[in-house]
Amino acid sequence: MKKHISLSNLMSLKPALRKHDVNTVCESARCPNIGECFAAKQATFLIAGTICTRGCAFCAIEAGVPAPLDNDEPRRVAEMINRLGLSYAVITSVTRDDLPDGGAMHFCETVAAVRAKNPNTKIEILVPDFQGNWFAARDSFSCRPDVYSHNLETVPRLYEAVRIGADYNRSRELLNRAKRTGLKTKSGIMLGLGETMDEVRQVMRDLRTVHCEILTLGQYMAPSTGKYKVVREVSAQDFDSLKEEALSLGFAACASAPYVRSSYLASALV
Repeated sequence: MKKHISLSNLMSLKPALRKHDVNTVCESARCPNIGECFAAKQATFLIAGTICTRGCAFCAIEAGVPAPLDNDEPRRVAEMINRLGLSYAVITSVTRDDLPDGGAMHFCETVAAVRAKNPNTKIEILVPDFQGNWFAARDSFSCRPDVYSHNLETVPRLYEAVRIGADYNRSRELLNRAKRTGLKTKSGIMLGLGETMDEVRQVMRDLRTVHCEILTLGQYMAPSTGKYKVVREVSAQDFDSLKEEALSLGFAACASAPYVRSSYLASALV
């Protein structure tokens, strides 16, 4: 039976995360919702290290040369999910372009370990684009998460400046292929990077053409002074309007508000 853990106890478990060498993107990406999600017994775990092989202009995670994969990490993540008593866990990773499969099998090993230790915990995986390696992508589909997530992040016009090394059509095709295997798919977009509302609407339509079911929309906040600058603060009315449009396009669920992040209270959208 899952143990009830208070918010204060959850926040005090940060030292335990460090002791057991388990990383959360909630901390690494400096998410403003960490307390709320922890209180709801949800967390997003960061696997495959804390160093990313890309250096996207919007991201707080350090770019550089990562260490080899830690084969014991799946077990530790599973143990920590059990210790926290999580009902829903999101598992994501840094981008590992240095690995032949982009870390796809490491996702599968982690999901398998989590399921063995926590059979009642629902699992969402938030994956990189695997550089368009469709064999690796197929491996990532095979772990059959409850939700398969991949963020488009921004509109195509801004990819070169914002999402270094990524390709809009490649990301959309990843979601398309995941959906064709029967997975429930999800994506997220940041607003305030210089996009127009019409461009956002087109991205939403593009996601629906590949039958993406769940959408998150949130305000971009620069994680440090050296990162991409916020171009504008999007109004609450615009977020509300976009949510209405998303639902009218056929998305099954949409979270749209300034503080929404792709894994924000993720179970509520499933």
